[in-house]
Amino acid sequence: MRKDVTIGLVVPFATDTVPDEGLKMYPGARFLARGVGVRSLTPIGYDSAWEGILPAAEHLTALGVDAIMVIGTSLTFYRGADAHAELMAKLRAKTGLPVSSMSQAVVDGLRSFGARRIAVATAYADEVNNRLKTFLNAHGFEVLTLKGFGLFGFGEPDKQSEADIIALGSKVCTEAPAAEGLLISCGGLRTLDVAKPLEAHHGIPVVASTQAAFWAALRLVGESGHVAGRGRLLEQTAVAPVH
Repeated sequence: MRKDVTIGLVVPFATDTVPDEGLKMYPGARFLARGVGVRSLTPIGYDSAWEGILPAAEHLTALGVDAIMVIGTSLTFYRGADAHAELMAKLRAKTGLPVSSMSQAVVDGLRSFGARRIAVATAYADEVNNRLKTFLNAHGFEVLTLKGFGLFGFGEPDKQSEADIIALGSKVCTEAPAAEGLLISCGGLRTLDVAKPLEAHHGIPVVASTQAAFWAALRLVGESGHVAGRGRLLEQTAVAPVH
């Protein structure tokens, strides 16, 4: 990646911390983060953080970043597809930069494989899962099955092991043999090493929130986002047009 490019990350943490899985994926990339402080994996827990997204993006823009990625899948889908589209439009207008979100990234990732009928595994409990399904439906996906870990605490997804995530992903794939792709939703889940075994076992592409967001972030600045050995999404090599 070019050394003169910096990607701004609006992150759900209370601190200005770059997610470590993103650093592992792209150790040569430059990231700056601004935290908005999600309090819990519930709509009430997201509300104050949602209001902080635009100010955080403006702060990063003032520091000279070249693109903005909003990290946090549920943070960016919980108000629905129309609110998400409005947020993206406001971010573009306020910053004048290429922008995207973790929710948009998973949509783009699934579409890159032509996967319309999908199985979904998440960290969330029922209310947030229902909102995710509505968001995905609005973007043209047919959700064949969706199951979550049922978590509410903001730090709880990080405590799920890779084996736990693979087991839940396998469960939904087995329940939906017609699925054309598997979505693993929640940037707090540690998914960097789960795509390859799931793809090998079930034969369909896996799109996970963190990988999708950092892949999309690199593509915002004209890079391919290619990473070997981390699953089919990251092994794509075509450079996306900057938008």
